[in-house]
Amino acid sequence: MASVTLKNIAKVYPGGVQAVSDFNLKIADKEFIILVGPSGCGKSTTLRMIAGLEEITGGELYIGDTLVNKIEAKDRDIAMVFQSYALYPHMNVFENMAFGLKLRKVPKDEIRKRVEAAAKRLDIYSLLDRKPKELSGGQRQRVALGRAIVRDPKVFLLDEPLSNLDAKLRTQMRTEISKLHKTLGTTFIYVTHDQTEAMTMGDRIVVMKDGFIQQVDTPRNLYERPVNQFVAGFMGSPQMNFIEAVLGKSGNAYTLAFGRCTLPVPAHKAQGAQLESFVGKNVVLGIRPEDVHDEEDFIQKAGGAHAVCGVEVTELMGAETYLYLNCEGAALTARVSPDTPAKAGDQRQIAFDLEKMHIFDKATEAAILN
Repeated sequence: MASVTLKNIAKVYPGGVQAVSDFNLKIADKEFIILVGPSGCGKSTTLRMIAGLEEITGGELYIGDTLVNKIEAKDRDIAMVFQSYALYPHMNVFENMAFGLKLRKVPKDEIRKRVEAAAKRLDIYSLLDRKPKELSGGQRQRVALGRAIVRDPKVFLLDEPLSNLDAKLRTQMRTEISKLHKTLGTTFIYVTHDQTEAMTMGDRIVVMKDGFIQQVDTPRNLYERPVNQFVAGFMGSPQMNFIEAVLGKSGNAYTLAFGRCTLPVPAHKAQGAQLESFVGKNVVLGIRPEDVHDEEDFIQKAGGAHAVCGVEVTELMGAETYLYLNCEGAALTARVSPDTPAKAGDQRQIAFDLEKMHIFDKATEAAILN
């Protein structure tokens, strides 16, 4: 098992395209770390540099205490699971899982022992004689995982391994991979663009944008204390609401005003938040959909933290309803009870849970208050 350390890692492609810039990260031994971000942010390129499939332009990469910049992929003691599964169509499941071990001249008895043990763990033992074309997507994914497991590598690299599966199977395989990590006790580095996968699987999450790390933290801290507007909007579904407002002050109390609505900033949240320099300026209020309520009892307790909104669309999601609102000219999403009487065309009073509010600098998008 091994830690992975990336120091000032950079990747520049021919023509000067900068894919990854100044990437610094220490991944602990046995940690499950997720690289997440939109397409083109550099997360897969970073994973491929760790794997040895992309040359590192600058910086140092260590697996354990060994500098591996110039070490070939086959000698790095890592195993990679690809989005496309990359199974050999002419080989059966056993042969696919055993292929890497055969190349390393592992004895036949040891190969059979490892392959059968991994197949039983992944519930594909009965499929060992089948060809990939005879398997479902989920079964192919398990074979790809099994091929990595038999290698017993120091580090597992997984590049969007669930993106080709349907929603139900993705949920099931998320659980399976999390259990597999705990069973194997190996370092996992996992790339995805799906923030739900990131939130539910990782010990820590690395949020990337345009080749740069935006924030590295636990799922909960990323959700509750985003460092900037990009992280706040990327983590969470539906995404956080953003409303442009003017920060005001009356005595020692701060307020946020937009349209005819003025919201008080809770005093204890304002303490130490360095709001004074933003008074009179435009800022961005961030509030998550689950913190926008239309229940009568919540509205009555909310004091001045309410507004009247026009309901544009409602979506019943089963256990909850999404309301898409026009609030003083700003688009707002509320995540409310499925029993809400709200329907399109209504004027509906809503209240904000201001204990959960965020404020961002409009110019830099950096968080001012969480």
